[in-house]
Amino acid sequence: MGSMFRSEEVSLVQLFLPTAAAYTCVSQLGELGLVEFRDLNASVSAFQRRFVVDVRRCEELEKTFTFLQEEVRRAGLSLPPPEGRLPAPPPRDLLRIQEETDRLAQELRDVRGNQQTLRAQLHKLQLHMAVLGQGQGPQLAASHTDVPLERTPLLQSPGGPHQDLRVKVSLQRG
Repeated sequence: MGSMFRSEEVSLVQLFLPTAAAYTCVSQLGELGLVEFRDLNASVSAFQRRFVVDVRRCEELEKTFTFLQEEVRRAGLSLPPPEGRLPAPPPRDLLRIQEETDRLAQELRDVRGNQQTLRAQLHKLQLHMAVLGQGQGPQLAASHTDVPLERTPLLQSPGGPHQDLRVKVSLQRG
């Protein structure tokens, strides 16, 4: 296998490939790692190029994979390194991969949003418990750890006519 040092002998060749075979040929040449591609149409803007849609799709996939990798890292997990070189997926599989990764990324965004909403609601409930606890003194804090939150009496009755007055708190998840 060659290296990319300048002192090594190289050959400049030009390939003409039919459109139908271009992806497969370029991906196989790229997997070999022995070819350097030059842009012979440098004067053509990016929007006028033939495969601009495919390039954008690959850029979007890269962004999605970066997001998924960041979420895996944030969760404290690690991804195993790939075994050897991974071949480029065929074009028909590329669309399926894009749809699947977009779906996973959207689910993770939804989960993150729901998690933030639940944390905000928990914080609000803790503030409400603290306010109620200030009126009750240490009695509410002691009963909070012993009894589940749904059955904790919010008002301690001193034994008056409304001695079994209780407020039931329940959380609903959406």
